[in-house]
Parts: sequence; C-alpha cells; structure tokens
Amino acid sequence: MKFLTRIAFALAAGVSFAAAASAQTQGVTDTEVRVGSSNDLSGPFAAFGAPAVKAAQMYFDEVNAKGGVHGRKIKLIVEDHAYQLPKATQAINKLVNRDKIFAMLLQLGTPMNIASFKLLDPKKIANVYPLSAARQMLQEPMDYRFSGSAAYYDQIKAGVKYFNETKGYTKICAMYIPSDFGKEIQAGAKDQAKAMGLTFAAETTHKPDDADFVGALTKLKGAGCQLVTMALGVRQAIKAYATARKIGWTDADFLGSSAGFHTVMAKVPGGVTEGLYAASGWSDILPRLKNPVVAAWFKKYTSATGEKLPGTGALLGRSAAETFVRALQAAGKNLTPESFKAGMESLNYKDEISDNQVTYSAQDHQGADEIVISVIKDGNWQELTRQ
Repeated sequence: MKFLTRIAFALAAGVSFAAAASAQTQGVTDTEVRVGSSNDLSGPFAAFGAPAVKAAQMYFDEVNAKGGVHGRKIKLIVEDHAYQLPKATQAINKLVNRDKIFAMLLQLGTPMNIASFKLLDPKKIANVYPLSAARQMLQEPMDYRFSGSAAYYDQIKAGVKYFNETKGYTKICAMYIPSDFGKEIQAGAKDQAKAMGLTFAAETTHKPDDADFVGALTKLKGAGCQLVTMALGVRQAIKAYATARKIGWTDADFLGSSAGFHTVMAKVPGGVTEGLYAASGWSDILPRLKNPVVAAWFKKYTSATGEKLPGTGALLGRSAAETFVRALQAAGKNLTPESFKAGMESLNYKDEISDNQVTYSAQDHQGADEIVISVIKDGNWQELTRQ
C-alpha cells in the first residue's frame, strides 16, 4: 500500500511539475499558441499591414484546419496602431501583458519594433519577421529577434552602387521621414556615396502625412540630384514621383527600399509611376505566376478576399506565416522560448512565394540575404538584377 502511495505521489508531482512548466511559457497551452501583431491597418503603411495579417491568418487557418502544429492551433491577435507610436505602445503592452502572446509576428514600423523590445526581450518573446528591414531589428541582444530580409541600409547601398555602375550617377540625394526608418535610408545613401567617392548632394525631410512635394523637389532638382532615394509612405512615394514628372524633372531617377516596393505602385492609373525603382529583399509576385506554387496561392488569396491582386503586403504575410509554422514544427511539442529559438535557427528552405532562400542559424538571424533591384515597366515591377 505504501508503495502504491509513493507511486501515486510521484505521478502527481510529475503532473504538477509539467503543469508548472507549461504555465511558465507565456501564450502556450496544450491546444493553442497565441501570436500577436502590432500593425498598421489604417495609416500610411496600411497597404502593407492589412493584407499581410490577412494572408497570415489564411495560412494559419489552413494549418489549424489540419490540427495545428503538434496539436496546437495558432491564434493570431492583431492590433492597429495606424503608424502612430503612442497607439503602438498601447497595442504592444496589451498584446504582451493582457493577451499574453508567445511571439510577435509581422510587427510593422521601425520605431514601433524598437519600442517593443523593452517589453518583449525580458519575457523572451520572439519578434519574428517584422515589417521593417531596419538594421535595429537585429541589434544586440538579438537572441529572440528574427528579420525576414536584407536591411534597408544594405538595400539602398546596393541601389546606389547599381546606379553608379550602370548610369554613372555621382550626385545622390534623399527624401525621407526623419524616423528611425527614414534615417536608415538616408544613412545608406550617404554612406555608400562616401564609400564610392560620390557626392551626397541634398536631402529633404517630410512628415508622414505630407502631400505637397513641389518645394522639396525643386530644391533637389536645383542641387543637381541624379538619384533620389526615398523613405516615404506608399501614397507619398507615388505622389512625390508623379509630382517630379509633372514639374518636368525627368533626368533623375527615384529609388525606394522594400518599404516602397509594392505591387500597387506599379498599377497607378495613367502609368504615372513608370520608371520608378526599388531595391528590396524579395521579387514581385506578378511576373512569377508561371510558378505553380505562386499561381495556386494567387488564386486562393484572390478567391478568398475578392481582391484582384494579392500585393506585396500579402506576399510578406504569407511568407512570414510559413516561417513561423516551420519554426513551430522544428521546435517540437515541448514549446518554450528556447525550443522556438532553436527551431528558427534550424530553418533552411526556399520560399517560393517571396522567391528567396531563407536560412537562419545561431549566428545569423536574417532570413534572406539577396537584394533584388526592380523597375516599374509597362505596369509591372520588372526585376533587373540581384546582389
């Protein structure tokens, strides 16, 4: 009898220990894992944020319908910050402390991601595939930070190098929102110009809601700018480029980063964005519809949403969701921050949707390294080269 009592006590202790261990992993139960996204669904970058979370949710729904990952369904909780830092701070606090998320996914905005680190890091909440390619996404300590593609800084440096080598441009300029995001673009242009012995001729700064660019463009034109790098909202970038052409400034090229590389920019009526360039960490979806994987996803997304085009935001959301699911699978059934980190660091696969190779390791938390330079031609983004 005493022997049976000891066995029962040991089993009870084991169950209690397992329950306690499970309780220590925020956002994880035997049947669910909670994922948060502090995003822009109504502000200047909503063209990225809204379809991104929609596409991610669609992918999670498919996974959940098949039983989830190791028996756990994925619950995505999204908060709209409208690209306003005060709102983002409230959203992040809610997701971390009230919703008790296990990981943050597709968080949009460089300032917003940076602000979240002080809440995410102490709890070992992974920040996965942020909708920001700023270098700060992987600033130390980067243990639980995983970016999706090459940094804005490197994208713009590659773009400046490309234009110097192909067109002989020597006068480089910048138009940017003076946030962490914009300063990253400006620094890439300025540093690359200096490294190559070129001239960083002029710059203009803008508020996120600026809509009049005549004065700024007149200044840049007067400075003899040959290449203007841009860190603006999607609508702003379209307006700025269209205004430049409208005032007759046609002997300069304009280059955006991945933040300005969006399918809708090529579809503006009247072809006003023809000739606009971007350096990004992925390839646009429309030129790759001959790929059966891409075509199948395109059809599934458009049928489910009623949208004519998935767009770049949807592409990023789908890719981020796949990365997250693959990491959950690799982490195993005992899901903890440590096992998830190990799962992320084990990933090495071809992302057919974004058309890049995704590789993480303990030393490298940047998924894709390639930089794709594209131009809008005949209403589509056309890939020119990869670096």
